[in-house]
Amino acid sequence: MVAILGPNGAGKTTLLRCIMGFLRWNAGASLLDDRDIRDIPYRELWQTVAYVPQARGVASSSTALEMVLLGRGSRVGLFAKPGAADLEAAQQAMRRLHIEHLESKRCSEMSGGELQMVLIARALASDPHILILDEPESNLDFKNQLLVLNAMSELTASGMTCIFNTHYPAHALQRAGKALLLSKGGESLFGQTHAVVTERNIQKAFGVRAVIGELETPSNMVHDVVALEICERGSVESDAEEQARRELAVVSIISQDFEISSQINELLHEVSQHIVGRMGMPYRDMGLYIINVTLDAPAGVMQALCAKLNVLPGVAVKATYPRETASRGDVQPKKEA
Repeated sequence: MVAILGPNGAGKTTLLRCIMGFLRWNAGASLLDDRDIRDIPYRELWQTVAYVPQARGVASSSTALEMVLLGRGSRVGLFAKPGAADLEAAQQAMRRLHIEHLESKRCSEMSGGELQMVLIARALASDPHILILDEPESNLDFKNQLLVLNAMSELTASGMTCIFNTHYPAHALQRAGKALLLSKGGESLFGQTHAVVTERNIQKAFGVRAVIGELETPSNMVHDVVALEICERGSVESDAEEQARRELAVVSIISQDFEISSQINELLHEVSQHIVGRMGMPYRDMGLYIINVTLDAPAGVMQALCAKLNVLPGVAVKATYPRETASRGDVQPKKEA
């Protein structure tokens, strides 16, 4: 999952339109598996990529199922009608997002959250590999924001790529593995979300002094971003020195899905050179998979691991740091969260 952030006027929506070929690049190109999308046949391209616009309300009297069925357009012949297989694909997309109860409801009568989920289902009906969403959680209440964000997380966990514009830095920190931060000056920064969405870069891109805090819940640590005051903008950058500082921590992981354990193990394998000790066990009586891993690693590696684990559905993760780290020339003491 990739989040695109930036102030109004930085070019987030224009970037999406260029990525999808709706607008032409002044220079460069959009490549899909090393192929310029301008050279990919229309139907082939839109069987691979799907787009979800902002749900600003529609006057359509179509039902949710009829709206979702429109997503099969790239897989139905020019003069053909949707068949039984297309109907099943549309219904499957709705079931995947848990909105089958909306099947007969007219789009003009839906709430913003309901309509947004229907538009996502319409995109999924084409069975794409890449889903591009334009501010999918904007103008929604807390519950509907969570519905949309949870749907995106589930789709990403199933192997789909999701790219979305957002006005919420906290949503990027909580959900996205990578982030692209744009500024009005034309500068940009791309990388692991925790390294891109920092207090310093929020100030430089948005002209707002903000605080990024960690809220401890019974299952994990949740990042939130609070804006404090307006200030001057600057140039976004990655804090390499901070990311390179070594830390010692115990990362505790509890998974509610044994199938996710393979993804957890893949992530731990990526940091195997930093693992000091590991203990894991399935607790089948409660259907849980429990792992405790001790790591001695650069702060950037530790943060990236926790961020990747935290976006997996059904996974609870916390990193516990010692109150005082053993004296090392390149390590600074870190207070326990």
